[in-house]
Amino acid sequence: MGKHVECPKDVVFRPIGIIHSALKKKEETPIQPVYARGIKGSVEIFDEYTDGLHDLEGFSHIYLLYHFHKAGDVRLVVRPFVDDMPRGVFATRAPCRPNPIGVSLVRLNQIRGDILDIEDIDVLDGTPLLDIKPYISRFDSRDSVRCGWQENVDEETAKLRGRRNFLEEISKT
Repeated sequence: MGKHVECPKDVVFRPIGIIHSALKKKEETPIQPVYARGIKGSVEIFDEYTDGLHDLEGFSHIYLLYHFHKAGDVRLVVRPFVDDMPRGVFATRAPCRPNPIGVSLVRLNQIRGDILDIEDIDVLDGTPLLDIKPYISRFDSRDSVRCGWQENVDEETAKLRGRRNFLEEISKT
């Protein structure tokens, strides 16, 4: 093993824009973009970063990296929405992380100046955007992957529990 390299104590990020969506309450947001099919939103890029959008229009999907600004307290063990077992936060996509950074793969429909029209968005309105990266199947798609404990969650359960308010919906029936 190599020498221990000292890491900076703090890392500072500045938002490059704001994510806008119809999702106003975190309790009502889908837990992943795959369960947000058809939900439209937009991304407003701050003026000083709009040159970085050059050539992005050729991509159908983009990754949004953002700050979970409403995540709450850090928890290292969480109970995922799609499972009843406590899991280490790093084996989940829960927002209550030591560094509350979220990532969503969304459809890019159109670019209008400094506005990106997107779809399949699972992000709260007003969320600070940290970065954008294009989805490139050559780099991002993998064969023979393992998905840990998630492999034991059937698709029907995942779809049902893929909405944060599923417990409320069940209690009403």
